Amino acid sequence: MKKYLFFDSEKCSACGACALACMDQNDIDIPAGEQPFRNTFTLEGKTGDLHFYSVSCMHCIDAPCVMGCPSGCLTKDPETGFTLYDNTNCISCHSCAMACPYGIPTFGTDGKMRKCDACIERQKAGMKPACVKICPTGALTLLTEEEFRARQVAEQKRKARLMMEKQLLE
Repeated sequence: MKKYLFFDSEKCSACGACALACMDQNDIDIPAGEQPFRNTFTLEGKTGDLHFYSVSCMHCIDAPCVMGCPSGCLTKDPETGFTLYDNTNCISCHSCAMACPYGIPTFGTDGKMRKCDACIERQKAGMKPACVKICPTGALTLLTEEEFRARQVAEQKRKARLMMEKQLLE
């Protein structure tokens, strides 16, 4: 069953708990120069309003990183749809990082590629990804394909309603 890591920016407070949980789960060593798989940040809008984001691998349907890897370290999991890696054969060429439009693949102190795998081992054990489990506001959730499609439809309806309300006010 296909799954999605869903992020709701309206619920996010950019507290960083998801990033810390990810670093802990994946033994990421920031002082040694390793990059986290998940980052949070805040952007200020033109009117001074703040927008909070939590970003990691997008697990693209047609993942360019998978196509860009010459040694086959990256694959699409046919069951979940997540982009997974096995860096055993990684040749540290950085082709995956260059192919990724989001610059997501990172490289450990051993020079081998690493990235978010949606905590696939935790999921296989019946647990949520670390970032989802720790999120205090519920901004990050793990959804089935059916739940994801329902959220998309609801979001489209919400946006259409807001546009109609805006037009009525003008």
